[in-house]
Amino acid sequence: MSGITSTLVVEANGPVLHVRLNRPAVRNAFNEELIAELTSWAQGIDAGAGARAAVLEGAGKVFCAGADLSWMSKTIAYSREDNVRDARAMATMFDALDRLPIPLICRVHGAALGGGVGLAAVCDIVVAAENATFGFTEVRLGIIPAVISPYAIAKIGRSAARELFLTGARFTAARAKEIGLVHAVASEDDLDRVVAEYVAGILASGPEAVAAAKAMIAHVSDGRVTDVGAHTADAISARRVSAEGQEGMRAFLEKRKPSWTEGLE
Repeated sequence: MSGITSTLVVEANGPVLHVRLNRPAVRNAFNEELIAELTSWAQGIDAGAGARAAVLEGAGKVFCAGADLSWMSKTIAYSREDNVRDARAMATMFDALDRLPIPLICRVHGAALGGGVGLAAVCDIVVAAENATFGFTEVRLGIIPAVISPYAIAKIGRSAARELFLTGARFTAARAKEIGLVHAVASEDDLDRVVAEYVAGILASGPEAVAAAKAMIAHVSDGRVTDVGAHTADAISARRVSAEGQEGMRAFLEKRKPSWTEGLE
């Protein structure tokens, strides 16, 4: 799946999709069009269609600076109903990205602010440049990080959310890693190499197993241990008897590479 729109560029490199926010003049800030196009892309991904991972990145000097000022200026005149519709559109986008059936890796450089931090929060793996800046800056504008809060709190926890949501303070990539928002920090020159290492790890794994593991994480995270026990037992049983699971276990026992790694050398 490849394509270019006015706000989004999607390029396929074998089984890996590179999805680039393409509004560098406004630091890749959100407007209605970008929200709609990201939603459409995410909802259109089929786990069985060949794509096995996606990398989300930003054009220009900044990953994503949050909301577009011209878009925000329009929302000032919105009615409550208009604002509800607007917020639900963004909520649908984050939900679609969160439910993506393939791993989503976020490559952060420059800054991730407001909704840009929300993008990082819904990604499975986040790699940030060591000089990148983060911030839940909404309260500085008299609003709150409402739509992104379920994903952000799931990543950073209540304690960090209380500090960062309530102050709107900007924080470093090192701090973002400390609280669980970011998984790896690298120099800007090394950013692509670290992303590529994560991609390689995903491609070396069974694609069905990766999708099943991602679905299991969502299910288990939303339930109690006593409620998910049967689900997890069923999940591993299904994987063990699946064709992919059988191939993976046999390859390990036979000291050979599994079939899904063919052509990846």
